[in-house]
Amino acid sequence: MFLVSLNQTIILILTSDLKERLLAQARAEGFSNARITKPDSIPEVPDRLGAFLKSGFHGQMKWLESRQGWRGAPKTLWPEVQSVLMLAESYAPKDDPLQNLKDHNIGNISVYARGKDYHDVVKKRLKRLASWLVAEGGGAVKVFVDTAPVAEKPLAQAAGLGWQGKHTNLVSKETGNWMFLGSIFTTLELEPDRAETDHCGNCTRCLDICPTNAFVAPYQMDATRCISYLTIEHKGPVDNKLRAGIGNRIYGCDDCLAVCPWNKFAVEASDIRYAAKDDLATPRLQDLLGLTDKSFREKFSGSPIKRLGRDRFVRNVLYAVGNSLEAKYIPQIEPLLLDHDPTIVEAANWARQKIVLGKN
Repeated sequence: MFLVSLNQTIILILTSDLKERLLAQARAEGFSNARITKPDSIPEVPDRLGAFLKSGFHGQMKWLESRQGWRGAPKTLWPEVQSVLMLAESYAPKDDPLQNLKDHNIGNISVYARGKDYHDVVKKRLKRLASWLVAEGGGAVKVFVDTAPVAEKPLAQAAGLGWQGKHTNLVSKETGNWMFLGSIFTTLELEPDRAETDHCGNCTRCLDICPTNAFVAPYQMDATRCISYLTIEHKGPVDNKLRAGIGNRIYGCDDCLAVCPWNKFAVEASDIRYAAKDDLATPRLQDLLGLTDKSFREKFSGSPIKRLGRDRFVRNVLYAVGNSLEAKYIPQIEPLLLDHDPTIVEAANWARQKIVLGKN
């Protein structure tokens, strides 16, 4: 019995030391924060996800349905996982992210998409850190960034990285809510950290600012009304009733993130690759209307915007042009009335008519 107890103590000391070094290594790799949780720490997710899907709030995101089981339980995704390392990387902007909304001749691009594609940057960091963990502690690992069916935000809250705010995004006392999340699943038994609690209080700034009223209640979003969904995930024409609310947002929306008061603690992005490229910080609508498939791919090489494709992007630009009410765009709109894509043709007709009528 004494020998068993001694061996257990030694194992605890070794794993505790490994965890401490692992978290230090995560920061050395450039992550803003890192915490550990267990794969069974989010039992509430299947019911919450099921209710979201049943309400139809996922819209055209059918992959949420097809991967529902995996997303609801990490062990379903990988039965061997024993611990989950959740990591946050700040991409907080230097300037006011809502400044572009004041100029209707500029297309507003969500902060996270103005620089290098974060999928590539974060995944490389995750792979390096995972390799370090295997070398130092053994076991097997799998790395995930948000293209995988992992409930990253609930896991991040369970690990203590922050809490899911009323806007459903993760918020942290230490870094605000400008965060990319990644995870490393491991077969190693590592001591979990304490889950974070909610600190939103009575604040409703994120709910009140939403231009399309996408929040049906605090902590509940109808994604089919969210501008990020409409400009990125939704294919085909956007509901006419929502187009005015889109304004000049041509890729994503930062409004609910930007007004969170916890951003006073935001850590400015340390990786220069997240800094806005000159032509994406304040892109002029007139420069975007004439994009072809080739020029679109060239312009957005290395950007998450490239995944959108030229047709959907130009559709978004046309909505912004229509909302500008500027007659100077009509000569650029007219060639798009004969575009190969019917959604662009419809958007071009809408934009021209709106400008001619001159009212929102």
